[in-house]
Amino acid sequence: MRKGMYLLFLLTAPWMLVKSQEAVLWGLMPSVNISKKLPKDWSLQSKAESRIKMYQDEADFSYLLTDLSLTTGRKISLRTTLTAGYLIRVEPDAVSHRTIQQLSVVNRYTGFSLSHRLAFDQTFQKEEKAEYRFRYRISGEKSLQGQSVDPGEFYVKFSNEYLYAVQASTADLEIRLTAVAGYALTPGAKLETGPEYRVSSLFNDPVRQRIWIGIHLFQTL
Repeated sequence: MRKGMYLLFLLTAPWMLVKSQEAVLWGLMPSVNISKKLPKDWSLQSKAESRIKMYQDEADFSYLLTDLSLTTGRKISLRTTLTAGYLIRVEPDAVSHRTIQQLSVVNRYTGFSLSHRLAFDQTFQKEEKAEYRFRYRISGEKSLQGQSVDPGEFYVKFSNEYLYAVQASTADLEIRLTAVAGYALTPGAKLETGPEYRVSSLFNDPVRQRIWIGIHLFQTL
């Protein structure tokens, strides 16, 4: 994973140096995630996530948006899950709607898990052309105490995601790198925090860079 991130930096850094760039935006990204297991390998997930701008060239504490989503998934094999859902994004001056479809594969090893996710989503907003995105994410989770994560123990997670978006005749590529530390509060509750770096507009000027400090609570019912 670390070698892959280093290779990604070597490939993208020279490209970014010759393109104009916005100042890096720093912000907070808190979220609450609630999931419920249902009969016959079905599950239900809900999520509320907000973004708060804190700094860009200068201190600028301002609310940006809130995402509310509801998805349902079904385990189709021991390692594979199909998921579909809906998200509504509320911004101070706009509301958008998104439909989501994704396929997840989780490989579990002793003290470590490696996950792959393929996703498609479609975003619709009044007076805007629809946006279509294809996403691929690889992520890993490592227990820091023992072979599995038990209550009262810490763990770390890393992920690398690529998003290819098309809106009308315009295409864009976004890359995300995330590293978080987590703590298992109870058998069904976890708390995670860490930075997520996003770089986008790689096909268009100016390049956008954002660093979100995530604070995420996960609760399984």
